[in-house]
Amino acid sequence: MLYQSMQGISIASAITVILLIWLGTLRNPLKAAYLFIKELLTSRTFLVLFFIMVCILLANKYELDLENNLNYHKDFTPWVFSLEGHFVENLQNFFHSSYITPISVFFYVVVFQSLLIASIGVYISDQNKVFVIAICFAIIINYTVAIPFYLFFPVNEVWSYPPSGASFLMLDVFPNFEQQYRPLSGLNNCFPSLHTSISVTLMVLGLRSGNRRLGIITTISAIVIIFSIFYLGIHWLTDMVAGTLLGLLASNLGILFAKLTLKEKGFSMLKQQSKMSDSM
Repeated sequence: MLYQSMQGISIASAITVILLIWLGTLRNPLKAAYLFIKELLTSRTFLVLFFIMVCILLANKYELDLENNLNYHKDFTPWVFSLEGHFVENLQNFFHSSYITPISVFFYVVVFQSLLIASIGVYISDQNKVFVIAICFAIIINYTVAIPFYLFFPVNEVWSYPPSGASFLMLDVFPNFEQQYRPLSGLNNCFPSLHTSISVTLMVLGLRSGNRRLGIITTISAIVIIFSIFYLGIHWLTDMVAGTLLGLLASNLGILFAKLTLKEKGFSMLKQQSKMSDSM
């Protein structure tokens, strides 16, 4: 039932978000929702960054339409295959199990998106303003870097390239994937792997946030999701390496930009208060 429609996946994602926020804070998840709305209404910085983040996520959704209009027909899949050969096929054959497949699909389809939303909720609930801003910057950086590669360095998913020998195990659990989920994920949008880069980003932020529980959750999730991109026959090893580097870059730049933004904001407020004091 879970993988029969996007409605089922959306419900599962909502439940997962609530559970992850509770695990990350040990507080009522509804408090995070209230604080999120409050932050949007009271923090211009967060409002602007959140708006930009949503816009770039929507831009990624329409990237396929832009790609079709470009009339650009390069394919770098054979080159990637020449670098790594049958790595994915060998991994699939070694680990293939009727128990592992549904777990991998759940993390790839549900946990991946849920953890992004839940991380924002945890940081807001913790009143961790640096990481609330940092996660917005980091997601923006991830997609800003990845989308040009999807447009001009297209690499097809491993299973779709016959010489790879890999199978698309996603269909064993989610038979309607191509009809239900494919419009959100282009077949040749492989390099770099955003599932890897976003997972690594959330892991680094979680580990550096000071929230030990969230650090553990994001680390376990990143490991399982990265394993899943291979196990399900979707991404190449090359995609994962590039995604890891992008995730490390985006997370650390996100923290840096957040600290600089809040420092500048604090300096401006102090300067304004100083002027008010002088006028009095």
